[in-house]
Amino acid sequence: MHDNAQLITDLYTAFAARDGARMEACYAPTATFSDPVFTELRGAEVGAMWRMLTGRAADLVVEFSGVEADDRTGRAHWEAWYTFSATGRKVHNIIDATFEFEDGKIVKHVDVFGFYRWTRMALGVSGVLLGWTPIVQGKVRRGAREGLTAFMAKDR
Repeated sequence: MHDNAQLITDLYTAFAARDGARMEACYAPTATFSDPVFTELRGAEVGAMWRMLTGRAADLVVEFSGVEADDRTGRAHWEAWYTFSATGRKVHNIIDATFEFEDGKIVKHVDVFGFYRWTRMALGVSGVLLGWTPIVQGKVRRGAREGLTAFMAKDR
């Protein structure tokens, strides 16, 4: 197994164990992360996001597959089952991830998943009716950003 494939495996093994600090250690200090909810995270925000999410996830189950990597890039498929804390609704998220590496660390991580599919599960009726709209998706993003900012302020 390529060292960077092992790094991806370590990342998701830590995620499945709800170990945000071990996940954080997989990233370079200047890493970036983006997904449909947490857009354009940089540096310390990346590790803080994983620590926040793993700290809140009482019933999180993570499975991953399709890990591939070379000296510069990698990818994986992963799925997560959890209860969305804001609504108490069960979510099954299906994600495809791409990575870029430098010096044995992740420097760029992009997760892709169906945002509307996620809003339907996480938000219930309002997600079904309006989860596809920029207004609702923007509200979800702002809430995620505010939650991360508050977490980082407490975490200092």
